[in-house]
Amino acid sequence: MPTESPSSFADLVNSTIDGFVGNVAAALPEILTGLVFLVLAAIGIRIATIVARAVLRRVFRKQPMYVQLGGTLTSVVLWFGTLLAFLAAVGLPDIAAALGTASGFLALGVSYALSGMLADAVAGLYLLRDPDFNPGDTVTAADVTGTVTAIELRKTRLDVEGDTVVRANADIEKKWTKKVE
Repeated sequence: MPTESPSSFADLVNSTIDGFVGNVAAALPEILTGLVFLVLAAIGIRIATIVARAVLRRVFRKQPMYVQLGGTLTSVVLWFGTLLAFLAAVGLPDIAAALGTASGFLALGVSYALSGMLADAVAGLYLLRDPDFNPGDTVTAADVTGTVTAIELRKTRLDVEGDTVVRANADIEKKWTKKVE
């Protein structure tokens, strides 16, 4: 079993440290550029999220769930884009491209899995914006006639002779009739 002399081991350690320090020093401009980018992006994302929530608060005054959902989605999308841009800025564009592609496939799978839930949420948006469909209105939807008590993110609640009937927004939005009082 060969043994290395202390001087060759010391040379190996020194050359390794010198190489590491040299690589870090060469990468410093890209790292600093990336950090400045992240700070500016964080400020921009915070402003964009505040603006998005303010707009959503005006549109959905009585639905804080939509305001929270919209603000969170805005923030997540912007942060993900910022992460990809940061990776490209610090010299890792291949990793950014791979993450972008993988997340696209993941989003496709999640959207397919949640398609029913998304359909209910979008139908809820339409019902909330419809001037003829409001809490207090008497409507017939499918096999139920009742008074609308609440329009929520995924479901609408109807009062039917003292009982609460809950229906998915997508089912109600497909076909409903308002009863004239």
